[in-house]
Amino acid sequence: MIIIPAIDLKDGKVVRLLKGDFNTVQQVAEDPVTTAQAFYDAGARYLHMVDLDGSKDGVRKNSELVRAVAKVGLKIELGGGIRSMKDLEEVFALGVWRAVIGSAAVSNPEFVKEAVEKFGPEHIAAGVDAKDGLVRTAGWVKEEGVNYLDFAKEMEALGVKNLIFTDIDTDGMLTGPSFARLKFLLEHVSCSVTAAGGVSCNADIQSLIRMGVDAAIVGKAWYVGALDLKQAIEEAGPQ
Repeated sequence: MIIIPAIDLKDGKVVRLLKGDFNTVQQVAEDPVTTAQAFYDAGARYLHMVDLDGSKDGVRKNSELVRAVAKVGLKIELGGGIRSMKDLEEVFALGVWRAVIGSAAVSNPEFVKEAVEKFGPEHIAAGVDAKDGLVRTAGWVKEEGVNYLDFAKEMEALGVKNLIFTDIDTDGMLTGPSFARLKFLLEHVSCSVTAAGGVSCNADIQSLIRMGVDAAIVGKAWYVGALDLKQAIEEAGPQ
């Protein structure tokens, strides 16, 4: 299983939110490049980045920071405000390895299909962000009334090979991932599944490994010192 540490950017700062609520924004690190280097030094070779300004407003404001972080040498998957082929070309030009399409995957599934065909399935992921099992978009504030599993199956049918599943109720809460919903997802799709949200400690990582999850994103647990990233990566296997 691949361990993917996370950096969320808002107004040029490294921040974390609780359950995606922008009213709970808290700066957790001084510099994204230094943070990324710490991840690399711990053995990570992948990085999950979210442009929170882009995810909420559809306008990415942190592109130059993303470009600077890419020079650290991590494979970056970036989400937030990616809603057109032009957006994809711009983020890949920054040195991003994989683009995460969230809101636009719900409103414009054809865009996802075109993206996979043009850039290849390795470089595109669909973000499945759900609260109470229902997909949310626009920085997680808009409920779409779509079941997360139905949406995941739709993405798979369009050629998506990588799904990033976030149970919003667990995100930033340090209460453990949504194991039940992850298990259900693994049983019903053949895509690679990345678990995001809720990882609180190394024991959670071990549980996800046993489940057969392909990758896990770790954020707040590392920032508050509750998770040993180097140990997690060693236990999960080669990056």
